[in-house]
Amino acid sequence: MEIGNDKTLFDRMQRELYTAVICDSLDELGYRNQAMNERIRPLEEGNACMAGRAKTILSVDVYHIQENPYEKEIASIDSILPDEVVVAATNQSVRNGMWGELLSTASKMRGARGAIIDGLVRDTGKIVELGFPLHCAGYKPVDSRGRGLVIDYDCPVEAGGVLVHPGDVVFADRDGVVVIPQAVLEETIALASRKVNGENHTRRELLEGKLLRDVYEKYGVL
Repeated sequence: MEIGNDKTLFDRMQRELYTAVICDSLDELGYRNQAMNERIRPLEEGNACMAGRAKTILSVDVYHIQENPYEKEIASIDSILPDEVVVAATNQSVRNGMWGELLSTASKMRGARGAIIDGLVRDTGKIVELGFPLHCAGYKPVDSRGRGLVIDYDCPVEAGGVLVHPGDVVFADRDGVVVIPQAVLEETIALASRKVNGENHTRRELLEGKLLRDVYEKYGVL
């Protein structure tokens, strides 16, 4: 798979790749901690696949209502670029639903391909109706006002146990979320594409009744 413009690349990744082959490829390159924690799950199984550049947002717990509590949150959403995936980190907070329908709507209209929320979300039915791909750690209906505050964006964040830098490539599907560092994007995609090709041949021969050992020795994928 050639690395072209972002939209073309991410569309092809969503059609042809999946998290398992990307993780295997990153393992080969020595990046063995790029899959987010298993508690980060898709809101809707049938709309779980997304790929895009990381748009990072950092939120922290607070215990009083600030003046202009949504100021930086609004600025972060309004600065989203096409083909980005929001990656919001909350230090695993469970105090509020920091993401909801309106942030999803605004993000989608800015061109975001989805969102990964290492925290809780609300308005889940409306987000599903919107068709906006989203992974999160759970649900809670209370607002962030006086409970959580966005303090920065376009900065390194830890989400799902993985350090994510702005511009890293995020890929998510039903199995979870993986982060591809920008420095090894081209190598990762090349390895993953070759592995998919090998798996396709392996699957075909297994369905023909051939022994797993024989097929593995031929293609070297499992």
